[in-house]
Amino acid sequence: MARLLSTLVSAKWLSGVIRSQHPGLGLSLQVLDIIPFPSKGDPRKEYEEKHIPGALLFDLEECSDKSSPFPEMLPSAKQFSKYVGNLGISNQTHVVVYDRSDLGSFCAPRAWWMFRVFGHSSVSVLNGGFKNWLNEGYPVDSGTGKSTSAKFQATLNRSPVVKFEDMVKNLESKQYQVVDTRSEGRFQGTELEPRKGILSGHIPGAKNIPYYMLLNKNGTMKTEDELRELLKENGVDLNKPLIATCGVGVTACHLNLAACLLGNDSVKIYDGSWSEWSLRAKTEHISKGLEKNM
Repeated sequence: MARLLSTLVSAKWLSGVIRSQHPGLGLSLQVLDIIPFPSKGDPRKEYEEKHIPGALLFDLEECSDKSSPFPEMLPSAKQFSKYVGNLGISNQTHVVVYDRSDLGSFCAPRAWWMFRVFGHSSVSVLNGGFKNWLNEGYPVDSGTGKSTSAKFQATLNRSPVVKFEDMVKNLESKQYQVVDTRSEGRFQGTELEPRKGILSGHIPGAKNIPYYMLLNKNGTMKTEDELRELLKENGVDLNKPLIATCGVGVTACHLNLAACLLGNDSVKIYDGSWSEWSLRAKTEHISKGLEKNM
């Protein structure tokens, strides 16, 4: 239960902490409202209209490697330190992330993963996101959030981050299972990719578990038993090395989160994911159709 609470927090828990927090208590909590990439509508306007009390915006596009030709790539430790520090977050701050997806969660697990990659383990995902927060009737604030700067020292842990060259090697070695969390249509190549110039299909040998299969209808994560059964049904063995991939390295983090809940903290993320693979891989390394139990 301790592992579950440190990884996922409920709306009830977060509401209670927000109500009790004041300078005299010495608590350090920061809630982050995650802007996805690509974003739909006007996320900043939506935030100003209503958000969880005390929440600040965290823009995944702004907090990324702008020098890379591929979207959403991890920033440097220096860039991450500066961005997070400007939000008033220090190494002693407990961070809770959420997003506004109609499904309950879309990009929040990416922010959760990023904090962990940069050495900050005191980070949690709001179970069910803003959708569930509203459904349970908890209060919201409006307006623009304010923050004071703080010192955050990021240390990049390269172990959970997989590069293109590693994925190419894995085609031969098959050391790692590969799971793609995009929709089945995009995986099979029957549905167009949302970004122009990107071929559809998948990495040879990969399995497909769309990220939303990990969620309940109310947006919360499925139970540990349900997650374990889902992975088993799709031929995924958490006792063996595993790499998660998707379109731009965002929804792949849902699988990392699910595995963490099940006690496996070693799932790796292919940061470039399909946006990189489809442009750099050889033609014969772009597969079509559904592959199971390979």
